[in-house]
Amino acid sequence: MTTALLSEVPAGADDLSIWPASTTRLPGGGPAVGGVSLAEVAERFGTPVYVLDEGEVRGRCRTYRDAFPEAEVLYAAKAFLSRAMVRWVMEEGLGLDVCSAGELELAVTAGFPPERIVLHGNAKSPRDLAAALRLGVGRIVIDSPSEIARIAAAVGPGSRQRVMVRVVPGVSAGGHDKIRTGTDDQKFGLSLTDGGAQHAIARILGQPRLELTGLHCHIGSQISDVKPYLVALRRMVGLMARIRDAHGIALPELDMGGGHGVAYRPGEPALDLPALGRRMRADLIAGCAAAGLSVPRLLIEPGRAVVGPAGVVVYRVLAVKHTGQKVFVAVDGGMSDNPRPALYGVRYAPRLVGRSSAAGPRTATVVGRHCEAGDVLAAGVELPGDVRPGDLLAVPVAGAYQLSMASGYNLVGRPAVVAVHGGAARVLVRRETLEDFRSRDIGA
Repeated sequence: MTTALLSEVPAGADDLSIWPASTTRLPGGGPAVGGVSLAEVAERFGTPVYVLDEGEVRGRCRTYRDAFPEAEVLYAAKAFLSRAMVRWVMEEGLGLDVCSAGELELAVTAGFPPERIVLHGNAKSPRDLAAALRLGVGRIVIDSPSEIARIAAAVGPGSRQRVMVRVVPGVSAGGHDKIRTGTDDQKFGLSLTDGGAQHAIARILGQPRLELTGLHCHIGSQISDVKPYLVALRRMVGLMARIRDAHGIALPELDMGGGHGVAYRPGEPALDLPALGRRMRADLIAGCAAAGLSVPRLLIEPGRAVVGPAGVVVYRVLAVKHTGQKVFVAVDGGMSDNPRPALYGVRYAPRLVGRSSAAGPRTATVVGRHCEAGDVLAAGVELPGDVRPGDLLAVPVAGAYQLSMASGYNLVGRPAVVAVHGGAARVLVRRETLEDFRSRDIGA
């Protein structure tokens, strides 16, 4: 699909600042992303539909390579994964971190080198570990003491598996309580304060089939401030020094996780990646020099910051309802394709696309079609006062943790994912259909 762009007007930074960099206005029907009209995507592929800008994904991968030139950058697959995403990440020189055998096997069957993959998970299943060892993943991040013996016992004779230890550094950061993972009151990792991490490290070093390559920590998600990362980094370097003193080894790797915040609405803060790269590198060098350590290789794991701003979801309005002082705009998707507002209270900035409107703004609440009062996609947003059934609403910053967390609630079916690039559009992931539900239901 192609769209003539001769009469386009560049999008204003104040208006479409959180949209993909390729976004432009089309007279009477804008915006277009990747050279493709969103209204045309909706007409051709149906709604709801996720639109993913390939150029934006690739550009953000390159931004990370530039900001962390000496680090190993691993894309966090849990944010969004498809075979095309695997290829883009691989071609841009990033590694991959996965959380399940499903993510791992999809990546490897799509051609991703398993030695550039890291396996995470607080409760890895036997299938997860078997797949990791069979396929030869680069590292497994140990998250609990019980995994040490399980992994060691599963490694074949004469082989060694490279592992890391996930450490809880005691740093609280993140955009919501449910995505803060750097403190002892949640399920991930081994505590620095109670000695759990140190005990696990000693046990791993006693396992001849395990090779401890380094430490890992992840303090939370949607973090827009550099400071918490630097606090965590200093604590991790301190632990590495204590390991050197206790065991006589200098670990060669330090993985500081991800959680880099992005703006979901104009004016919201986002993490300054070049500043983070500079400060982390400088503090790592200084901290290691003070402790007499050789500088380990830094690893980071961005997910949302790579794919989130590259995605836009397009819905069709099904109903507009005035209830008291409130206006509800109901669309043909909802919490089955984006549970994040219900889980975390996330706020988005939807806008009318497909037609121009001269009507003044009106405060409305955009809701989904599901049988839940909590199925709210965007509360208290400004939309044109003449918004009506049949209109299209587009929501930017929709590439991460929406489709990857989608469900089969009400058997509505998960939307398609359409890639746009250079004026062309193609389906990456087809829409889920009633036949998909029927084929899985084998009882009668």
